[in-house]
Amino acid sequence: MRTDELDYSLDPACVATVPAEPRDSARMMVVRRSNAEIVHARVSDLPQWMVAGDLLVANHTKVAPVRFEGVRLGDTRDIEGLFVAPVGDRAWTALIKGAKRLRPGDQIELHGASGDRVVVTARERRDESWVIDFPDAPTQILLRVGRAPLPPYILGARRDRHESVEEAIDRDRYQTVYAQALSRPSVAAPTAGLHLTPELLQLLHQHGVAWSSVELQVGLGTFKPVETAWLDEHPMHAEWCRIDQASLDAVLATRARGDRVIAVGTTSVRVLESLPVPPSAGEFDTRLLIAPGHRFKLVDGLLTNFHLPRSTLLALVGAMVGLDRLKSIYAVAQRDGYRFYSYGDCMLILP
Repeated sequence: MRTDELDYSLDPACVATVPAEPRDSARMMVVRRSNAEIVHARVSDLPQWMVAGDLLVANHTKVAPVRFEGVRLGDTRDIEGLFVAPVGDRAWTALIKGAKRLRPGDQIELHGASGDRVVVTARERRDESWVIDFPDAPTQILLRVGRAPLPPYILGARRDRHESVEEAIDRDRYQTVYAQALSRPSVAAPTAGLHLTPELLQLLHQHGVAWSSVELQVGLGTFKPVETAWLDEHPMHAEWCRIDQASLDAVLATRARGDRVIAVGTTSVRVLESLPVPPSAGEFDTRLLIAPGHRFKLVDGLLTNFHLPRSTLLALVGAMVGLDRLKSIYAVAQRDGYRFYSYGDCMLILP
């Protein structure tokens, strides 16, 4: 398919810059793959749309506070960027804005939102990123001076609207309530899960809805727009993922009973749909690009936010409901004041 088929126009006012409070007060548009009906609800209504025997599958990855701000020592030039991946025990690669004059050996003073300051050192350039050496364990330093890695469109919209949000709020809200400190932290949140609360999960459990977890390390590729003319020419980013035997058994048992597997977020879909045939537990890298025409093997439904145009995430949702219908759904969402993107509202797609 042509990439321009994933285009749509969005009023900038529709971009959410702060999350709904409480989490499950976000709006939820309910659609079915089997008919054209649209129902407007709230995430707190989710138990009403589930039936006993359903299985929700969510990505339990935890977001690390990898965004940073600071200055280059010597000329106090402002520097900001994103730590991307660890290199050994005391270094990370980083994408740095304002790094044109950065040289190996330069020191950068990182400024935490609470006033903490830590000096790190630029070791060497690697392609578009830099290797940054830390004076101590990077994980602990990031907790002190790192910031929630909000997507650029949220930060840009906040600047345009002259909005200011406390870092502590973003640290809390740009993280699911069920996130676990696993071996490979993510640099972006699996945003559909941001709407769920412990109380809502308990209600779902009481309703007979089961819960299983997978893990996918969300990387920067999730923000990368499709720039090729044809979607299948897009160099799909690789993401590490894992599913344990208990979760796999739950998915297969649900399918065998004829009950529904509902993925919480597109990252959960990628894990399940990337499994081999026959499915097996374990960890692996996936480059699966799900687009219209994809035949879903294990996923029946999806809870997901409203996504950016020309994105692989939009293509995935289009594969589930059909691209023409998806565009009409998005038009309804704009008309009715739904909030878009990571901090925005969501849609529940059912069979």
